[in-house]
Amino acid sequence: MRKVSFIGCYDKIDLILYIAKILVATDKKVLVIDSTINQKAKYVVPVIQPTKAYITEFEKIDVAVGFNSFDEIKEYLGIPLHVELPYDIALIDIDSYTSLINFEINSSERNYFVTGFDLYTLKKGLEILSGLTEVINLTKVLFSRTASKEDNDYLNYLSLGYKIVWNDEIIYFPFEVGDQSVIAENQRVAKIKFKKLSAQYKEALIYIVEQILNQNEYSKIKKIFKQLERGV
Repeated sequence: MRKVSFIGCYDKIDLILYIAKILVATDKKVLVIDSTINQKAKYVVPVIQPTKAYITEFEKIDVAVGFNSFDEIKEYLGIPLHVELPYDIALIDIDSYTSLINFEINSSERNYFVTGFDLYTLKKGLEILSGLTEVINLTKVLFSRTASKEDNDYLNYLSLGYKIVWNDEIIYFPFEVGDQSVIAENQRVAKIKFKKLSAQYKEALIYIVEQILNQNEYSKIKKIFKQLERGV
């Protein structure tokens, strides 16, 4: 099972679910793990009888809430601890140093740092990484009004001294162009729908999926995405 971590204090569970939906459409078995303090997935992913810790299926995605480690998930599923979980990809939502360690991000294939540019989100997000004793590679996923060099430079400045190596690519998601309203509408009808999202948001989703799959198959993923847009 391949692991991909999304780190930071920015609200990112919807982003992760949208990525998971595309991955499922490429015939991957996907587990989304919400290890965050607020456990937003408990409120936006439909479940009949939520308990302290559970796994529910949503749009062919398995969503795990309330677990502190992979071993706890294995115990819940009745899988021996030495056996791999039965998924192709696990997408992990992380907003604390404890989860960072418990879910062993050093063994993740990819680690994304997701942030906006208000000071709380920036500084609190970086605080998660302050206890690292080994250097990790991170890709920036930035929610911003514009792809600003000043914003990127400021993040680089704040992260000086951290055990972080930033990857060259930067993934920008648009901010305040209507995507949050679309996502909120989709939450109310309990669906993951792509059609009304902005072109920039869609392109960024496709780019991340292409990275996760480690394939230079943009045209193939784009075709699958177009089918999802049409509801096919």
